Amino acid sequence: MITVTDKSTTLLEGIGKMIDAMVADYGKFGYHTENVEVRNNMFNEYKDGFKTIVGQKFIKVTNNGSVKAFVVKADDGKFKMGDILKASSWRAPAKNRARGNVLEADYSIQWTGPLYLRGYN
Repeated sequence: MITVTDKSTTLLEGIGKMIDAMVADYGKFGYHTENVEVRNNMFNEYKDGFKTIVGQKFIKVTNNGSVKAFVVKADDGKFKMGDILKASSWRAPAKNRARGNVLEADYSIQWTGPLYLRGYN
C-alpha cells in the first residue's frame, strides 16, 4: 500500500500520481520467481498497461484489461470531482463511498486499486 500525499491541480495530474503510486506498490509486490528477466518483464507489462477511458461521469482507469478505479469527473451531489471509486463491474463504480480524492491527496492505494472499506462487502 502506498499513500499519495501530493495535491494536484487537474484530474489528469492526479490520476497520473495515483497510477505512479500503484506502479510503485507493484514494484514492492512479492514476485513468485527469482528470474530477474521475468520479474522485469512483469513489472514493465504492468507499468505500461495503464489506460484511461473518459466517460460522461467518470474516468475509468484500466490496466491490461482490468478496471482499477473510477474517478469522478464533476461534482454530482454525492461525490466531488476527483473522488476515487472502486470498480463494481467493468462498466460501473461502487457508489457506496469514495476511497480518496486525486485532487486532495492523502489517500492510500494498492497496485490492485483502491482499498476495500471496512464494514462493507
